[in-house]
Amino acid sequence: MANILVTGGSRGIGAAIAKKFAEQGDTVYITYCKSKEAAQALEQQYGIHPIFADFREDFGALKAGKAIAEQIGTIDTLVNNAAVSVVDVFQCVSEEDCTALYRVNLFGTVDMTRAILPTMLQQHAGNIINITSVWGQTGASCEVDYSVTKGGIIALAKEVALSGIRVNAVSPGVIDTEMNAHLSEEDRQELAEETPLQRIGKPEEVADAVLFLASERAAFITGQVLPVNG
Repeated sequence: MANILVTGGSRGIGAAIAKKFAEQGDTVYITYCKSKEAAQALEQQYGIHPIFADFREDFGALKAGKAIAEQIGTIDTLVNNAAVSVVDVFQCVSEEDCTALYRVNLFGTVDMTRAILPTMLQQHAGNIINITSVWGQTGASCEVDYSVTKGGIIALAKEVALSGIRVNAVSPGVIDTEMNAHLSEEDRQELAEETPLQRIGKPEEVADAVLFLASERAAFITGQVLPVNG
């Protein structure tokens, strides 16, 4: 049994990841911001422990991470999943939206990792898995800032490998979550047709990749980006 922390774990990919870890007997903690009811439902159904944290605030992730480390102690696997998305032409993205994107997606990941890492260094073991995106690798029109934030979290592995800590990333393609709810049925069909497997992915399929990277089956894997994009 391990202690697992999944940021943004109340809905979508994060919830699917949290459920999978809970189902295999791990003690799972999730952070949530707006989805209190969804987080409470996971607590009731799966015994998952919800923790409120607003990464949009100044140093919100860092403060939350330090508090979690003090209260829980050892975190064996950290899954940096929390993210927001803004779809607009680059020069038209508002300052408020741009700030939220970078605080949640980029600094949220960096600061949470900085807060939790000492607990892993003390035990000379641990897993950090960052949920990036296919757009973080290729870029995307009308999601430039989102692409930058997701591309920026593919890092860190070499520095902590000597301490027995593995850092990897999972790069989903188009997944059926609320983040993609703005897509029309025509857009969804077009994206499915552009995918070799001819469909949109499921959150559980991303979760399976995360569980693999966190397991002993991936004991000799670090510094890698695992695409889950069909």
